[in-house]
Amino acid sequence: MIPRFKLSLRAVALAAAALLSADLSAQTMGAADLQKQAEAAMAAATQAMAAAKQAQAAAEQAMQALAQAKAAAAQAQAVAPVATARPAAAPEGGGLTIQSGPNHVTLYGLIDVTVTNVNHVDTAGNSRTSYQSAPWFSGSRWGITGRRELGDSGLRGIFRLESEFVTNTGEEDAAGILFGRDAWAGLESDTLGKFSFGRQNAVGRDFAAIYLDPYGAAKASTNEGGGTNTNNFKQLIFYAGSATGTRYDRGVVWKKAFDGGLVAGLGYQFGGVAGIFDRNSTKTAGLGYNSDLFNLAGYITSADVSGLKHDSYSIGGNATFGMVRVNTGYFHYTAQQGAGNVAGSRKDDAVTLSASFSPAGKLDYQLGYQVMRASHAGVTGAGVAANVPNAFADTTGFTASSTLAAGKRSTVYGSVMYHFDKSTEVYLAADKLTLDGGYRVKALGGAMDQTEFGVGLRLRF
Repeated sequence: MIPRFKLSLRAVALAAAALLSADLSAQTMGAADLQKQAEAAMAAATQAMAAAKQAQAAAEQAMQALAQAKAAAAQAQAVAPVATARPAAAPEGGGLTIQSGPNHVTLYGLIDVTVTNVNHVDTAGNSRTSYQSAPWFSGSRWGITGRRELGDSGLRGIFRLESEFVTNTGEEDAAGILFGRDAWAGLESDTLGKFSFGRQNAVGRDFAAIYLDPYGAAKASTNEGGGTNTNNFKQLIFYAGSATGTRYDRGVVWKKAFDGGLVAGLGYQFGGVAGIFDRNSTKTAGLGYNSDLFNLAGYITSADVSGLKHDSYSIGGNATFGMVRVNTGYFHYTAQQGAGNVAGSRKDDAVTLSASFSPAGKLDYQLGYQVMRASHAGVTGAGVAANVPNAFADTTGFTASSTLAAGKRSTVYGSVMYHFDKSTEVYLAADKLTLDGGYRVKALGGAMDQTEFGVGLRLRF
């Protein structure tokens, strides 16, 4: 519109100048000459107006061409996939996202390699130095996660497929199960929260992650939480489990982050047993609160495991003081044992306390302690093969005459990490497990303590 305006002013100016010239000439010329000048001025004005119209038409054509070019570029961008690095899109903090229109799909992973020295690994009390099949901090995995904007509804379709593998051999963590960590799809919106359906973390595990140990996220969220069972100091995670371990099979989970720092979650695991709806099912409710000074979370779980009732609850949190974060939590667990509960109920109480120190620079430090006390716990095996089962394990095999133990297992642990960047670090780590009373762990081969030392590398992509 600006070029057209300038050309129109020019045409008017030319016409006015011609008419003014004709008026001045009329004062000194005769009528014939005046008529000739007027005709010439009118002709000039007509030509100027024609030129202005042509310029205006050309400008309008140029603007139309520019609009068409912009529309074509936008259409090409929507159709052609664009690969971009989107660190926030992947659960492990990295990943490569492919975007095509409303679809966003991220490929991500984590590789953890640990070489350890562990004593008391057999009945002879021998030590072993080798790669650790389950790395120190987290199992190696790769996964695909994504979302799709569902028009103007405010809903997003979401999914995750995640597979775990053994780094030192390349085999699947669980033979024949490709996506043993996650295999779910769902819907999410800012108003309704997040719904996910399929194999996924037990809800209790997600909420307890902020205080299980010093390696998890500080704040409760709608994401799946941390925590693993890879070493002696990481066994508390079983108290936050379900009828199928620390993950739900056939799970339905809802989570929502509310204004003011409140996070809530509900989980249900279908048992899948014909004729007995609740058999092998799990129900969990979790709640978290995040603030600038501290973060709190907890959960309550009730499960049916082969017809026997298993219950647990926990509460804990963390607080950060400058470069130091302190975490603590309490767990309580009860389980019926033996058909008809003939062996009586087991009761456990556990406490965790840990801290991390993260000064400026590339090094940070972690230290922790946990103790698990079991009372009236059924023991599988005998002698050097004796073992107190993990929480939520099947307890139907115990009888009134079964060995029932009371005792504790306590573990102190620590680590030093050097971070090359946000995706890669090397570490030194160690823990010492001590058994007391009647508590027994089969992996110790009859010993009452075990020490682990490890050096490793973690790389996220």
